[in-house]
Amino acid sequence: MNNQNQPKVAIIIFGATGDLAKRKLFPSIYRLVKNKKIGENFVVFGTARRSWSNEEFRDKVKQSITDKNSSEIDLDAFVSHFYYHPSDVTNSSSYLEMEALLQDLEGIYQTEGNRIFYLAMSPEFFGDITNSLNDNGMKNGGGWTRLVIEKPFGNDLPSARKLNHEIRAAFKEEQIYRIDHYLGKEMVQNIEVIRFANGIFEHLWNNRFIANIQVTSSEEIGVEDRASYYDQSGAVRDMMQNHMLQMVALLAMEPPIKLTSEEIRSEKLKVLRALRKIENVDDNFVRGQYGEGPDYPIAYQQEAPALAKSNTETFVAGKIMIDNYRWAGVPFYIRTGKRMSKKSTQIIVEFKSIPMNLYYKDKKEQHPNLLVINISPNEGITLYLNAKKSGTENEAIPIKLTYDYNQINAANSPEAYEKLLYDCMIGDTTNFTHWDEVALTWEYVDPILKKWESTPAEFPNYKAGSMGPEASEELLKEDGFHWW
Repeated sequence: MNNQNQPKVAIIIFGATGDLAKRKLFPSIYRLVKNKKIGENFVVFGTARRSWSNEEFRDKVKQSITDKNSSEIDLDAFVSHFYYHPSDVTNSSSYLEMEALLQDLEGIYQTEGNRIFYLAMSPEFFGDITNSLNDNGMKNGGGWTRLVIEKPFGNDLPSARKLNHEIRAAFKEEQIYRIDHYLGKEMVQNIEVIRFANGIFEHLWNNRFIANIQVTSSEEIGVEDRASYYDQSGAVRDMMQNHMLQMVALLAMEPPIKLTSEEIRSEKLKVLRALRKIENVDDNFVRGQYGEGPDYPIAYQQEAPALAKSNTETFVAGKIMIDNYRWAGVPFYIRTGKRMSKKSTQIIVEFKSIPMNLYYKDKKEQHPNLLVINISPNEGITLYLNAKKSGTENEAIPIKLTYDYNQINAANSPEAYEKLLYDCMIGDTTNFTHWDEVALTWEYVDPILKKWESTPAEFPNYKAGSMGPEASEELLKEDGFHWW
């Protein structure tokens, strides 16, 4: 790659000693170097409370690189771009010290004053950090400046507005990159291409031909060491408000007039504005919390002492209706949860059956055409069709046409954080969440949260290792459908 195409940048990571930096950020920066997306003109400046030296920090970075082919680049040379300075983010003198060190490093690595501030820490510090960056001159490095923040972005609409107001006091909206790592996944980005580059799908992508759309994101694991965070969050805040509704927006949006971040965002916002307001939560949404299961003897409420008698949902399923011309009457079913039977993120588009299928003797055996988009772990696309059953005159069976994305592209497929970090470096906001999207999704889920937080549930109500409570099956059965 030509060096002119390689961004020059200083990446300042607040919370550089944390799990996110170790598991996602350091390996992603390594892969960007390995794949020649960035060259020699970069520096990573880590900061946190721990009193690490540069050498200790670099050892941690080395340990995070689990790539079997790490010998392809000199690890010592790579980690020489990493520096660490202990700081107290609530103390303004820390920012003055960081600015002085950062200016020296920018001179050494010739990063042209371009700065990414990555806040890999608790949102409670976002306001203090962003305003301190502004007040102490760190925001003005001479080049471009961008701020990357992780979820959760608030706990409800009022807290999200407050947090946004604090950040916007120091940074403009176009400088703020809100990460939703699902938007960095290759097959999530493929949704637009599958739809808008194939007439066979786009011409049928409406309420005349689609019966329902199902979006499932299930996890086998429980809360692990995130009990205190998760109990304040739950499945709605952790998954539905962001990841699930973003996928619904991509599936339901109109074709953009151009493939620019502004036009794509504009179409997604139209979908989010068209979400039917929830009048009766219990008619449209089901919550669950896992109990003991055959292979998982620990229920959610036994995972930690603080979780005893918890009212927090570890599962949510719901029916989302979109009141616009294209989707009127088509239910979008979503479900997500922990301690389920398998780890999978999958989208299933069920097309309407033809009025009279002569090739199935039993109407109950009829198999509708399905388009299955596997987001993870087995990335790919499967189209279910009906074909003649061998050895019969007029019987049909379902067959699968499958494209295995992993098999063909696995070696060159970027990880979500690698893709998003690079997008931030080049200023592409397409796969980041705009404030307007955040506000609309909170507006949609707030009635669910308020109802459930004020009404104790009879938990646990599904076994660990299952696909959730029986009520989620009934939700679809009432409409004549079932989970695929």
